[in-house]
Amino acid sequence: MGGAETLIESATGWPGMGIIFVYSFLIAFVLPGPSEVVLVAPLDLGLPTWASLGSIMLVSAVGKAAGSVLAFHIGQEVKRAGPIVRWLRRSRWDILEWSERRSVQLAQRYGYGGLALALSVPFFPDTISIYAFAVLERDYVRFAAATFVGSLGRLIVTVGFFGSISLAF
Repeated sequence: MGGAETLIESATGWPGMGIIFVYSFLIAFVLPGPSEVVLVAPLDLGLPTWASLGSIMLVSAVGKAAGSVLAFHIGQEVKRAGPIVRWLRRSRWDILEWSERRSVQLAQRYGYGGLALALSVPFFPDTISIYAFAVLERDYVRFAAATFVGSLGRLIVTVGFFGSISLAF
């Protein structure tokens, strides 16, 4: 487990919310890792469990949406940077072609809802989806809204899934 995940798992109190925000911001465009780790932060906010968990989810979703907007901006710049795009297309695995193909399929079929849906899948790396949509799309506000909804949806699905598992045992 990386240092960032360890930091989240030891975050306490209200300063821990800042750590969750920063982690979620960074995971959107630079950190490889699970965004769901924020759900295990041992914050003691003096709130009921549901309110504490809801606060964590909202702060994480806002942080991830903000980080996604930065990724979106970077994607807009990459579109203008011909040498970077050419290098990515010539790369051994041609990640750009694969991500563009998948993202185009989602965008054509579901639009920004497709991005939100893709980001709602727990434990699926979302950085590629964020960058692929960032390169294909232009609307900052709709992009931010889709990443917020998808990020919040991912955490809700994760809590719902693991909550139902823990109730079964």
